[in-house]
Amino acid sequence: DLLAGPDSVPCMKRGHLARRGLIYAILVNHGSLLCLKCVAAIFLRARACVNQVFFSPSPAFSSLARASNAEDGLGLIERENPDLVIVDISLPGMSGLELIKHMHAIRPSIRALVVSRHDEALYAERAIRAGARGYVMKLEAGEVMIKAVRRVLNGGIYISDEINERLLLGLAAGHEAVAQSPLDILSDRELEVFELTGRGFGTREIAERLHLSVKTVESYRARIKNKLSLSSAAQLMQHAVQWVEGEGAD
Repeated sequence: DLLAGPDSVPCMKRGHLARRGLIYAILVNHGSLLCLKCVAAIFLRARACVNQVFFSPSPAFSSLARASNAEDGLGLIERENPDLVIVDISLPGMSGLELIKHMHAIRPSIRALVVSRHDEALYAERAIRAGARGYVMKLEAGEVMIKAVRRVLNGGIYISDEINERLLLGLAAGHEAVAQSPLDILSDRELEVFELTGRGFGTREIAERLHLSVKTVESYRARIKNKLSLSSAAQLMQHAVQWVEGEGAD
């Protein structure tokens, strides 16, 4: 069942899946069931497109389990050892980027594909550095999703031509990709704190969501203000709110 929940998915090891020609995926997102159904539909459409990619002549996606937060997602990943993990950036508690880093540490062979509404110009390179094998924006056409899934499951990396060119230009120049946004200079954790600030969370709430101390969050906010040349907490809040509203963040 492509819409099966975590409790109803049987434990199937990757080796078994390879021999049976089946693909088992886990979706980690905090969106609605509609989003889950959309991804499941894409998987069904993808079946006819991926046959030539895998070892078996007739592979198929066997099931799609879902977790609504990173902690549950990690539990599923450790227990089920899936072929593919589809991750959103914005999750309650640990972010999608942090989930990918943890997943990469415990199951480096599992492939992760980020599907998010966040601007790829800011997040795609971060996701790849964290260990993801691809980045797709939610508003992309189904055919793009299929192409990304095929490439990632086949061992490749999927990013848009624009991001690929940006990374290559940075590599040719002997440094990281040229910043396209002032927020590029923020670390992954600083960007998390910045986003949560813009979504109206206070210091203590951010600390609880990210499992950090209040003092650590205050330190991150001070670094953000310094990097973005903001002189006050009010300016930081205004800047963060404007960015979140512009992003349409989840």
